[in-house]
Amino acid sequence: MTDDLMTIRVMCDTYNVTPRTLRFYEAKELLHPIRDGQKRLFTNRDRARLKLILRGKRFGFPLEDIRQLLDLYDMASLRHTQVQRAYDLGLKRMEEMKQQFNELAETIAELKKQLELGEQMLSAQAQSTAA
Repeated sequence: MTDDLMTIRVMCDTYNVTPRTLRFYEAKELLHPIRDGQKRLFTNRDRARLKLILRGKRFGFPLEDIRQLLDLYDMASLRHTQVQRAYDLGLKRMEEMKQQFNELAETIAELKKQLELGEQMLSAQAQSTAA
């Protein structure tokens, strides 16, 4: 194996993913490893693409959006288009995340009030039982 090729096991260990994940991305045509019989060998290009896929997933992007960005990345003449599309998707995702954050903050505040009420009820019950 040359330095620029990695087996599926090395990819899994390096990027903390499962073989199933890599096969899934291959089936979705996001990664294109070299096939040597049953063995898959991943190139530098595959590793770069996997890093982008994992980053996109961490940010919560749908796989289809990630695919579109990767497809644009493959067309060197469309670098500006790719950057603009990634920027636009990033802004959209940021707004979605802010909305989710606000909704979560409201839910946490509501749950906190309910827990405080429950605590008061339990305390009152304990006092009446002790009396």
